[in-house]
Amino acid sequence: MANFISILYTVLSRGLDIYSTLIIVYILMSWFPGAYQSKFGQILATVCEPYLNFFRRFIPPIGMINFSGIVALVVLNLAKSGLFSLFQLIIRIIY
Repeated sequence: MANFISILYTVLSRGLDIYSTLIIVYILMSWFPGAYQSKFGQILATVCEPYLNFFRRFIPPIGMINFSGIVALVVLNLAKSGLFSLFQLIIRIIY
């Protein structure tokens, strides 16, 4: 049972890491003209925009800088930390 929980945690944790990386790449694409219109940019937009739009509703840009991506990454990092704590609690309860 502990092995299954460990594997589940690893898969979910890696998934959050991969999603964070995709968001970073998507944010950095704003530095390159036309990058969002490429096929890769469109795929990333399909994956990242729903999550980023949630934060854009609450965090307005300051001048020309949009901080919603940074806040979104911080929240993902907090979710990963919460996931770790949750799995530690589950293991303590089981054993």
